[in-house]
Amino acid sequence: MSEELITKGAEMHRLASQLYPICRSLTGNGVRQTLAILQQQGLDISVHEVASGTPAFDWYIPEEWNVDEAYIEDSKGNRIVDFTTHNLHLLGYSEPVNRTISLAELQPHLYSLPEQPDAIPYVTSYYHRRWGFCLTHRQRETLDEGQYRVVIKSQLKPGSMTYGELIIPGESPDEILISTYVCHPSMANNELSGPVVTTFLAKWLNQLPSRRYTYRIVFLPETIGSIYYISQHLASLKKNVKAGFVVTCIGDERTYSYLPSRQENTLADRVAKHVLKHLDSEVDYYSYLDRGSDERQYCSPGVDLPVCSVMRSKYGTYPEYHTSLDDLNLVTSDGLLGGFNVLKSCLLLLEHNTRYQASVCCEPQLGRRGLYPTISSKDSANHVQDMMNLLAYADGSLDLIGIGDKINAYAGNLLPIVEKLVYEGLLLKESS
Repeated sequence: MSEELITKGAEMHRLASQLYPICRSLTGNGVRQTLAILQQQGLDISVHEVASGTPAFDWYIPEEWNVDEAYIEDSKGNRIVDFTTHNLHLLGYSEPVNRTISLAELQPHLYSLPEQPDAIPYVTSYYHRRWGFCLTHRQRETLDEGQYRVVIKSQLKPGSMTYGELIIPGESPDEILISTYVCHPSMANNELSGPVVTTFLAKWLNQLPSRRYTYRIVFLPETIGSIYYISQHLASLKKNVKAGFVVTCIGDERTYSYLPSRQENTLADRVAKHVLKHLDSEVDYYSYLDRGSDERQYCSPGVDLPVCSVMRSKYGTYPEYHTSLDDLNLVTSDGLLGGFNVLKSCLLLLEHNTRYQASVCCEPQLGRRGLYPTISSKDSANHVQDMMNLLAYADGSLDLIGIGDKINAYAGNLLPIVEKLVYEGLLLKESS
């Protein structure tokens, strides 16, 4: 691996480490702080506020939630559970409380995982008022009978939901949508890998000398954020978006995963499957029935955007998911770099993917153009097999990804061949 790539992986991990302690939720200052840090990466992310109560299709923007402190003290004044120790200790969207209660009264407000006794679970109650704390099951079993003081200093009141948007213009109004979410507290793969990899994809796109597509990149609270965004941009999204990706769970070093759009055969699906097939030998393929993130919204009936998900360990399938075990040891520099490279490869292919038409009848004479061995031998054709196969299928009916699929070659490796053939006038590129 080159020193440049090692450095990029380390930079991504440092950004994840900077964002990790922040308590994010659907709304609140944690999201604003997160977006402000991402803006410091040199990206012109515009930040938008949507007032609580604003309708979005069948939903409404919820009240804003912020937390000053939250803890449980035993009868001796010892803080046995403290939000400042780990923000997963507090049930998401807990309402304020300040009371002293018995262990029996406390137990219905506690959440733990008997099957993972050393993990703090991630639990929320966004749309029903309650309060609660999460702790390891091992600690829960040590709680003695007695009185406990419970304090949650939170604000749950009308405010706004915050999201970020970045538009990187291209030569065409046709768009690629990249969507990631910024609404989970301290979890590294499920939460931070998405916005971190997306940020570095945006930085790479910004540095390209030219872009065929316009890139619409959004940093949203999951579900309600994408629903609101679609409600405000549905017509333009349906008109302009040609492919899109939900970026999440893309920072560990385990198997890559692919979850299709509802249509399963969009341009996004095709490029994702093609890249994964040729860049990694082991991929977990899922069905749209396994959906669970914002592809639910982008692919819903009436929206029908060409959006799929490329992940490493898919949400809900790895043991650390939605627990305190999803930390910065699970997400690594190499894992983030691998996720970045796969999505970068998808975008690079989309930038160059088009149909090509051979310009001469019958097989062209490649030898006099220096494209074919001038001495014929048993294995002469093997040296130029991809070139010959590409020409054989360049009838204008297949795009480059389609030709790659047909001849079992990675389309990324066909790009320099295409450049040579276009230069020699043997391939005609479909006009935009």
